[in-house]
Amino acid sequence: MLTLSVPTSEAAKQNAEVKQKKVLIRRSAPERSQQVRRAVQFAFLLLNAVIGLQFILWVRYFESAGAAHYFERPAGVDGWLPIAGLMNLRYFLATHRIPAIHPSAMVLIVVFLLSSLLVKKAFCSWLCPVGTVSEYLWKLGRRLFRRNFIVPKGLDFPLRSLKYILLAFFVYIVFTMAVPDLGDFLASPFGIVADVKMLNFFRYLGTVGMVVIAALVVLSVFIQNFWCRFLCPYGALMGIVSVLSPVKIRRDGGACIDCGKCNKACPSHLPVDRLVQIRSVECTGCMECVAVCPAENALQMALMPRRAETAAARWRRRALKPQVVAAVLAVVFFGLVGAARASGHWQTNLSRPVYMQLVPNAENIAH
Repeated sequence: MLTLSVPTSEAAKQNAEVKQKKVLIRRSAPERSQQVRRAVQFAFLLLNAVIGLQFILWVRYFESAGAAHYFERPAGVDGWLPIAGLMNLRYFLATHRIPAIHPSAMVLIVVFLLSSLLVKKAFCSWLCPVGTVSEYLWKLGRRLFRRNFIVPKGLDFPLRSLKYILLAFFVYIVFTMAVPDLGDFLASPFGIVADVKMLNFFRYLGTVGMVVIAALVVLSVFIQNFWCRFLCPYGALMGIVSVLSPVKIRRDGGACIDCGKCNKACPSHLPVDRLVQIRSVECTGCMECVAVCPAENALQMALMPRRAETAAARWRRRALKPQVVAAVLAVVFFGLVGAARASGHWQTNLSRPVYMQLVPNAENIAH
């Protein structure tokens, strides 16, 4: 039997032509995912700004002894009390009763955990206001200095471990407290004005606090998602839950042209171009890698088939458009918040006289 040999240069040329044929123009598809994500980011950022302003005005009413105009307390501010949310969740799991103080903190932590379970750690890259600010800080740094700095591999893992250590510390404190003590703490004057104390921390920021925040801002300009990547225990919790998500970033080796653009675009510095599925707890589902991929169907955020041997064509049918991710987040958020409102488990129902006594003296209240 005769065989024909193809010269190495000719084989390389044919291989390049084959890869070139795989590439299809995707028109506006690459940018669409990021346009949708940015719209969700800024909508949630605006929502938090409105909640923050309303909360400040609510506090001002009590600090002015009722002289200022009264605004209702926005329960959504409890979303900035993740420890209270974790305490409330643990209390609920133990007693099957939702605490009366800061119940929305528990509702919101469940919203974000469920979002991470359904569509990866999308809370961090689609909803979190701190994540949004952090993202645009490193993009500002890239625009100003034409690059971001990469933490050496020898330091990257130890630094990433810090957020899990912080998470373990908070989980240990919450889950080793006796259930009655949890209820007493939440209903104590300290627990009631925890939101006001949080506001006062930023209003009356000391020298140490200013230096720490300034350092985090500067580091976020030079290093992608510095806070989120290395220090945020909330993101660590979402990442652990996201491991169970049926949604993954999936790379089709047959369609991939090995350009490496996905690897460079990943803000979490994951080796997207060398993996079939991205299972890492660091993946935030931002779809940046999908957006820059020039090869049609080579990279998708998809609902994984149950059987590993399922053909590529079948998982492509399971690919999630960014509009679907946004819709899932909206349904989970508004669905659970709406249910909490309807059942009376959203707002902390305390009388004005109680707040009139506690809010002006929040700084002097200790646990």
